[in-house]
Amino acid sequence: MAGLIPKSFIHDLLERADIVEVVDSRVPLKKAGKNHQACCPFHNEKTPSFTVSADKQFYHCFGCGAHGNALDFIMEFDGLNFPDAVEELASSLGVQVPREEGHDPQKQHQQQAQLKNDTELMAQCTRFFQHQLKHHANSEKVITYLKQRGLSGDIVKRFQIGYAPDAWDSLLTTMGVEPRARQQLIDLKLVNVNDQGRKFDFFRDRVMFPIHDRRGRVVGFGGRVIDSDGPKYLNSPETRLFHKGQELYGFWNMQQRLRRPEQICIVEGYMDVV
Repeated sequence: MAGLIPKSFIHDLLERADIVEVVDSRVPLKKAGKNHQACCPFHNEKTPSFTVSADKQFYHCFGCGAHGNALDFIMEFDGLNFPDAVEELASSLGVQVPREEGHDPQKQHQQQAQLKNDTELMAQCTRFFQHQLKHHANSEKVITYLKQRGLSGDIVKRFQIGYAPDAWDSLLTTMGVEPRARQQLIDLKLVNVNDQGRKFDFFRDRVMFPIHDRRGRVVGFGGRVIDSDGPKYLNSPETRLFHKGQELYGFWNMQQRLRRPEQICIVEGYMDVV
C-alpha cells in the first residue's frame, strides 16, 4: 500500500508491543532472572546465548551479535522488509497502520478492509481445494498421481496442496453464494466471465498449489493438469492481491523450516519445489 508510515506510529507501536511475547511466539523462551533466554535462532548453538529483555525491550545474542527491538526481530526471523514487519506487528496487536498520503483516511480504511477480506477469501478457497482433494469423486486418481510423483501426505499438508474439481462452477457455487462474494472471486481471477456473461471457475480438474506471500498469506494459485487437455500449468493472473514479480513460490514454506539458509536453489516448476 502506498504512503509512508508515520514515525510517531512506529514509536507508539514499539511502546505497545511486548518483545518477550513477539519472540516467544516464534522461539520458545525460558525465564532467566529478569530476562528470558533461548538458543539463538540466527546461528547454530547448543548453549543459550540469546537474551530477551522485557525491561529494555530488546534482544541480544552474545554469540553472533544479533541485536534489536521487536520490529528488528520480525524482519530478521520472518524475512520481511520494514513495512511488512510493521504491518505484521500491528496486526498482532489489532491496530491498523496509518499512511501519510494524499487521499483521505476513509479510503485508506477501505483499502485495508479490502485486503483483509481478500486474504480471508483466498484462505477459504485454499481450504476448499484441500477438502476436494480428500473427498471429491476424483480423489483416488489425484492422490495416486501425487504419490507417483513422490509426495507424502505430510508434504501435501505442509504445502496446502489441493484439487480443483472437474466442473464448471464448483468453487463459484460454494464460495460465491452472495453477489459481493461472486464479484470478489471475479476480481481475484478465481472465476471468469465469458462474452455471454456466464461465470465459471478459472481452475478446473487441476492439482492446486497455493502461492504464499512473505507473511504466509495465500495470494494466488498455480494449477497443474493431471491427464486432461490444456496447458500443463495455469497460474493466477495479476490481481490487486497477487503481483507475480514480487512473489517466489515456496519461499515462505522454506523459511518455516530454515530461517537463514546458506544457499537457495531456484527451480522451474511447482512440483520441482515441492
